[in-house]
Amino acid sequence: DTQRYVGDEIVDLYSQRWEIELGYREMKQQLLQNEFTLRSKKPELIRQELWGMLLCYNLIRYQMVRMSKVLPGIYPNELSFTLCAHAIINMFTFGFTLSHAHHIPKELSNLTEQAEFYVLPFRREERSYPRQIKRKSSKYAYKK
Repeated sequence: DTQRYVGDEIVDLYSQRWEIELGYREMKQQLLQNEFTLRSKKPELIRQELWGMLLCYNLIRYQMVRMSKVLPGIYPNELSFTLCAHAIINMFTFGFTLSHAHHIPKELSNLTEQAEFYVLPFRREERSYPRQIKRKSSKYAYKK
C-alpha cells in the first residue's frame, strides 16, 4: 500500500534496522571473538554471560557516543567499533590495577581526545553489490 507506507520511509527504516544487525555482528565477532558457543554450561551462568556481554557492548557504545561529541558532524556509528572496543578493553585489561583505579576517568578522557583516529571512512551511497548465483557444490570434479 503506497499510501500507508511511503517508499522513502521504508528505506530509512531498513537502514536503521541494518545498523542494529551490524551491532549484533559486532557483539558476535568482536566481543565473543567468533566463538560459536558461550563458555557457560548452566542456564543461570549463560544468562550472566549474556548480560555481561550486553553490558560491555553498551559501555563501549556509550564511550563511542562521548567520543563522537568532540567531533563535529560525526555520529557514533561513524566510529570504528572494533578499534574503540580494542582500545577500551586493552585499557582496562593492561592499563590498571585495583590500586590505580582512580586513573580511569583520566584515561577515558584521553581516549575521548583521540577520537579522530577512530573515525571510519565515509560510506559511499552509490555502491551496490548485486547478487551472484553460486554453483552448488558437487562431489564430482567440474570439467574445465
